[in-house]
Amino acid sequence: MRRRLPARMGAGLLALVATLGLTLSSLAQAASVDNMRLWAAPDHSRLVFDLSAPATANVFELDNPRRLVIDLSGTSLAADPASMDLSNSAISSVRTGVRDGGDLRVVLELSRAIEPRHFSLAPNDQYGDRLVVDLEYPGESAVEDPIDPIESMIREQEIAAERAKTVAVAEGRDPVEAAPVIDTAQPHPKRDIIIAVDAGHGGEDPGALGPSGTREKDVVLQMADRLARMINDSPGFKAVLIRDGDYYVGLRQRTLIAREQKADFFVSIHADAFNSPRPHGSSVFALSQSGATSETAKWLAASENRSDLIGGVDGNLSLDDKDQVLRGVLLDLTMTATLNDSLTIGDEVLSRIGRINDLHKPRVEQAGFVVLKSPDIPSLLVETGFISNPEEERRLKDGGYQQRMMSAVFGGIRSHFERNPPPASLLAWQRDQGRSTATNEYRIQPGDTLSAIASRHGVALSALKQVNELSGDVIRVGQVLRIPSS
Repeated sequence: MRRRLPARMGAGLLALVATLGLTLSSLAQAASVDNMRLWAAPDHSRLVFDLSAPATANVFELDNPRRLVIDLSGTSLAADPASMDLSNSAISSVRTGVRDGGDLRVVLELSRAIEPRHFSLAPNDQYGDRLVVDLEYPGESAVEDPIDPIESMIREQEIAAERAKTVAVAEGRDPVEAAPVIDTAQPHPKRDIIIAVDAGHGGEDPGALGPSGTREKDVVLQMADRLARMINDSPGFKAVLIRDGDYYVGLRQRTLIAREQKADFFVSIHADAFNSPRPHGSSVFALSQSGATSETAKWLAASENRSDLIGGVDGNLSLDDKDQVLRGVLLDLTMTATLNDSLTIGDEVLSRIGRINDLHKPRVEQAGFVVLKSPDIPSLLVETGFISNPEEERRLKDGGYQQRMMSAVFGGIRSHFERNPPPASLLAWQRDQGRSTATNEYRIQPGDTLSAIASRHGVALSALKQVNELSGDVIRVGQVLRIPSS
């Protein structure tokens, strides 16, 4: 026989059950901050909250003093903010507290002006739910040592001349007649050849992992640093590091940085991996116009391109600087010339790498790596070895191997540019002058006057004008003056 509860008692029990249900549901959905990680780059800092579940965030700035407030609804703190290294970031200190009983408030004390943005990321193979807060620095360069403004001006003139030639070819005109007259400094500007050096992965994205736990992002940054030093130590060359620390740069952003720095060439350094320890050897990749040249290359391109999903960046390659009407023809012509240069340099690099390590494939492969998709900068991606192979993992950590590998890479790049130097470069001047010794020269800086330059070098103003064939006192920034003997 079923006993019936009194109506008032039954209603009370139902209310209690409903309350417990809501409480349990709330507890099940509540998030906790399990870890906080900070990555400092030259132009931004990235703060990542590792969450146990998705959480709604409200992010806003406060002034006097500068602060950034991050409110996470229904979230508790299970991490220690004091464990973060705040050096080289915009954050001077971090405070946390509970708000409205169940919300987490994180307050970042700031040492500089920022432009914040934030977004959430769903779980992937490496991480769970994340909240990403970027603190961008207005007006800052993405690289520590950006291109000199004068060299940038000279490079822009070269680029304009090449583009005019390309447009003329597309329109069926004589490219020589179409090229603008480049108003270069006299005598020869002797600019550096800019090599953009890209260390793959970084920050949120460790890249591939070796059997003993070696992270790809660490060894390729070490090699990129070595390569940059070699480039900078070679007269007529300058390196631009796309990233010089442990932070993530979006794949599209890497090519954009190279273009902003007026790079003549782009090389991306990686360490290969496979789901078996057996594959070994180094590889060199150029961009493929019609897809990957092998299943291995296709798989590699897919795995490298997924870095943007790991790092939380997306975007499309901008071609806004191309002529709108002739875009299709121009892009085809530009990409063809760029790819031919990439393959030529790739052959040079591969032949030298083959003296350092076994080659995974005996030719330059082609695949759809995003970082190679700049239409007007010859580019290569170098897989320096299989980090998934125990022996090659050991080599990749060895400083001597890194040095020899990067020497091979730069040797191939340098050999190409010595044979084909850009017209305004030091290498072109050395070729034209038979590598004669440079005369005493001075490049005009902002604020300079002829009289001040003459006084500084201990020469007569009239002699300075005469040797440079100047009839007046008008000079321009970037102009190179010959300094007569005092």
